[in-house]
Amino acid sequence: MDNEIKVPSPEESPKEKRTLRDWLGDIYELVEMLGIVSVTIMLMFAFVLRLNIVDGHSMDMTLAHGEYLAVSDLLYEPEAGDIVIVHKINADPYDAPIVKRVIATEGQTVDIDFATWTLKVDGEVIDEPYRYLDDGPTLTSDWTFPVTVGENEIFVMGDNRNNSADSRTSEIGMIDKRCVVGKAYVRIFPMQNFEVFKNPRKN
Repeated sequence: MDNEIKVPSPEESPKEKRTLRDWLGDIYELVEMLGIVSVTIMLMFAFVLRLNIVDGHSMDMTLAHGEYLAVSDLLYEPEAGDIVIVHKINADPYDAPIVKRVIATEGQTVDIDFATWTLKVDGEVIDEPYRYLDDGPTLTSDWTFPVTVGENEIFVMGDNRNNSADSRTSEIGMIDKRCVVGKAYVRIFPMQNFEVFKNPRKN
C-alpha cells in the first residue's frame, strides 16, 4: 500500500477566522500610528517649521492675502530670489512680520529704473517673472539709487511693486539678517494652491 500524503487545496483549507481581539489589535495599531504621526508633526512645527499667514497684497500675484505658508530658519542663509518672512520691530508702522522677496544680499549693489522697472544687481539686469504692477501709481523709493547692501543685511521687495512697503522705504530700509524669521518653503493652504516654492534666480 502506497503511503500518500494528501495536501489540501486552497479551497479545502479552513478559512482563518478573525476574532474581536484581532480587530481590536488592528485598531490599536492604527491609533498608535496616527499618534506617532501627530506627535511628529507637532514637534516639526514646534522646532523646525512655523506657520505664517500672508497679510496684505504686497506679494500679489505670487501669494494671496490669507494664505498659509510653512516657514523655517533652520540652517538658513538668505539668498537672492527667496521668499522670506521678516520682522523688524523698530520699523513703525511696519513693525509686524511681513513677507517679501530677497533682492540682494550683503555687499551687492541694487539699481532700479522706475520708468521701465528694470532691476539691476551688481550691474546685471535681473529677470523677474514674478513681478506684478497693479493699477495704482508707481511706487518709487525714499532712497537714491544705486544702493549697496550693508554687512549682514539684505534688500527685500514685494512682488507687487506698486503696493509694497519694503526696502525702498526709509521706515523699513535694509533688513538685518537677524530680523529674518525664516524662508517660506511651502504654501500649504488653501490646499488647491499647495506649492513648494522654487527660487527663480537659480533656474
